[in-house]
Amino acid sequence: MEYQELKKIIKDMENLKLDSLEIQFPDGTRIAMKKNQNQNNNVSPAPAQAAAVEPKTEVKEKKEEKYNVVTSPIVGTFYTSPSPKEPPFVKIGDKVRKGDVLCVIEAMKLMNEIKSEYDGEIVEICVGNEEMVDFGAPLFKIK
Repeated sequence: MEYQELKKIIKDMENLKLDSLEIQFPDGTRIAMKKNQNQNNNVSPAPAQAAAVEPKTEVKEKKEEKYNVVTSPIVGTFYTSPSPKEPPFVKIGDKVRKGDVLCVIEAMKLMNEIKSEYDGEIVEICVGNEEMVDFGAPLFKIK
């Protein structure tokens, strides 16, 4: 979940006068917030925003220290296999070597093979098949 999405959720929570909000991320990060109905509505939500974003950032930094992360060199559509009827290039747990093809990213009708920059084991595939990726977005974590 991106910072802007979190910011929108917090703003929606304030507008709806909700008493609590809990978010559980796939990486185990948990964010829980409560809003006391007796508080003055002029109180700024900035401390809650900082609390909501910081734990996830800390957890990601710790996780990324342990793994090599393959990032997207281009903006496009992420594909796990060369065609819909073929098996994926890699799965979680697969051993890869530097230069092995991990996925394909389609950009402007061109299929670009993304190759591993590292030797190791795939521990996480950060993007779902046929999802859009931005430049620099994490695609795979390899240990």
